[in-house]
Amino acid sequence: MKTSFDFEKPITELQLQVEKVKQIADKTKVNMNATLKELDKKIEDAKEMVYHNLTGWQQVQISRHPERPYTLEYIEKIADDFIEMHGDRTVKDDKAIVGGFGSINGQTVMFIGHQKGINTKMRQYRNFGMANPEGYRKALRLMKIAEKFNKPVVTFIDTPGAYPGLEAEERGQGEAIARNLLEMSVLKVPIICIVIGEGASGGALGIGIGDKVYMLEHTWYSVISPESCSSILWRSWDFKERAAECLKLTADDMYGNKLIDGIIEEPLGGAHQNPDAMAATIKEKLITDLALLKKKKIDVLINERIEKFCAMGQVVEN
Repeated sequence: MKTSFDFEKPITELQLQVEKVKQIADKTKVNMNATLKELDKKIEDAKEMVYHNLTGWQQVQISRHPERPYTLEYIEKIADDFIEMHGDRTVKDDKAIVGGFGSINGQTVMFIGHQKGINTKMRQYRNFGMANPEGYRKALRLMKIAEKFNKPVVTFIDTPGAYPGLEAEERGQGEAIARNLLEMSVLKVPIICIVIGEGASGGALGIGIGDKVYMLEHTWYSVISPESCSSILWRSWDFKERAAECLKLTADDMYGNKLIDGIIEEPLGGAHQNPDAMAATIKEKLITDLALLKKKKIDVLINERIEKFCAMGQVVEN
């Protein structure tokens, strides 16, 4: 049984009707094609209505869908080959962040991204995509390797936040993320960052400084999750829907506030409805942008990157 949300109920009810009609057709051998065609049209109309009028909280729900593709699946579908690289050469290999060299149409790229896991056991193994300091240090090590060999960097962001445990703070969680922000700002190769799911706080920003920063259509990017915001402001998670609206965390909000460079459209209903089509769209975007970024001189690339992020949050009052 596929996971569905409350707001998808009109769609799931119609899909159940389709299944019942098919069962009746099989038993009675009656041609039900006209009925099925009518129901399919109603399903498409319902999807258009539902998915084009989502609230902020509903967008958050879709970004967390358990069947949504994660970093390794995208890399597998986008890259012609991929060699994963491990460890930060200091503490250990953080499984919440993956990375390595792969190729797109013959061009070598350093892929780096958060990995959540596809089932309960794997999510525990991957720490639910919440990286420790060694994860961000591994990411930086891989970026430096890419810089050494003059290869562009592509990052996939999907995390509920950096791991908040005491041991992470003891090993320098804040410093590790801050170091990545500094180093990515002046990295001498093109960087493209894509939010493919959740983009929460410094955990997302730790691999989120790039020449181009995109969000998939049904993702969110914010300093705090709606639940945490609700618990701080209202001392309860019951106001998470209201918090999601106040945070302005959707792709449309972020693009409207000039905090990202663009929105990548998802298949109707979300990336999990057609992962192959989603990966193909991302691949096309990467090929186009990498070709444009490679034409720029390194000093121009770095200056534009720094200026872009320095311009964020500037407010002019009359």
